[in-house]
Amino acid sequence: MFLLLFIVLLIQFFTYWIFEPLVSFSEYLLEIRLFPIIALIGLIFLFSAKNFERN
Repeated sequence: MFLLLFIVLLIQFFTYWIFEPLVSFSEYLLEIRLFPIIALIGLIFLFSAKNFERN
């Protein structure tokens, strides 16, 4: 049981160690002040898609 607990804690530690810089960078990139610009680009991309059914 303690071996299983140790393995789980080890996995959690390495998961935090690997993904914490990625999460920190994405949190900085997607701050509230940048969200309107990202949303506007997403909406422009969404509504500017060409209709491929007209042939």
